[in-house]
Amino acid sequence: MTRALVIGAGVIGAATAHRLAEAGVGVTVLDADGRTPGTSSATFSIDVTHLKTPHSYFLLNRRSAALHRELEHEIHAGTGAVGWRHPAPLVQWGHTEEEQRILRARAERLAGWGHPCRTADPGELRTLAPAVDPASCRATELVVHDDAAWYDAPLLARTLLDRAAALGADIRYDSPVTALLLDGERVRGAEARGRRFEADHIVNCAGPDAGRIAELAGVRLPLLQIPGLVGESVPLAEPLRAIVATPGVDLRPAPGNRVCAISWPVDALLAPTASADVPPEADLLSRCAAILPAFRSLGGTRIGVRPVPEDGLPLVGPHLQAPGLYTITTHSGVTLAPLLAALAAEEITTSMPEPTLAPYRPDRDTSHPIRDESLAVMSGHRADAG
Repeated sequence: MTRALVIGAGVIGAATAHRLAEAGVGVTVLDADGRTPGTSSATFSIDVTHLKTPHSYFLLNRRSAALHRELEHEIHAGTGAVGWRHPAPLVQWGHTEEEQRILRARAERLAGWGHPCRTADPGELRTLAPAVDPASCRATELVVHDDAAWYDAPLLARTLLDRAAALGADIRYDSPVTALLLDGERVRGAEARGRRFEADHIVNCAGPDAGRIAELAGVRLPLLQIPGLVGESVPLAEPLRAIVATPGVDLRPAPGNRVCAISWPVDALLAPTASADVPPEADLLSRCAAILPAFRSLGGTRIGVRPVPEDGLPLVGPHLQAPGLYTITTHSGVTLAPLLAALAAEEITTSMPEPTLAPYRPDRDTSHPIRDESLAVMSGHRADAG
């Protein structure tokens, strides 16, 4: 039996372990954290297809978003169980003329790409998200994505790991990888907690730690680590019915009538060189309350570290300098996990290159300008949307 060692049990590692186990591979998963691991438990996790550029990368995200629907139906159809995908309209607005121009241009581009979105009168906010204070929107129009969704990332990871385990996968938590087992340049396994795990394929799905894992094999990954603060409200009397993206804060529904929030301006203050007059948690809360008056206290906050390739595009594939090692790491991993895992598992089990993954090889040159719009939004840069 072919053996694979998957390092990382977040959504990408879980999805990869599931697909490999389905293919009859003997799978072992090693994760440094507990049952709700790493970045997957500290993520905003909405379908971000609308923010993806260039067009080929947009299509990759759209395929994966569709695969979320198919996979959830395959697993939960007829069971009555609540899945991880929650449809909800995404409502966006800008306040300055430039912010509104960017949103309008994006909506026009997406319409040309066949993505359902529309402009709407701000008065529609009362119907789409009645819990939101209408006075918080000073825009002349909204952009609405009616086919959007948010994902319960921890539930997704647990579901797929449980499926992999039912197919024979060995899932080991609290098992940080401290070394890779090398035979010359070839990677043969890993060491965790003093134990050696050997396999035919070592799959690096370690998220923000993927760069360190690669370095153990003498490989550099062009990967940034960008911190992000995720806040969650206490349970609210009136649930938020939409995903709301504003210039200062983004909000989405969360399990238990809670609301999840992130803010790019707040995240910018988490950098080691930044200074802030107000604690990030207090800043985030005030931004939330300005949009959603019921969001008056934080039930909890988490700081996650986003694994972000230097050019914003995924890093997926084998390494010429370290045969036996296969990397899968990306920003927006929750959206992309189903498709990247399926394509990677196909490559690993057949040894045949998947043409769809050709632009995303980890050994490529990533020095060209940023082309992924979601990374541009995060970093305040402009992206080439071609």
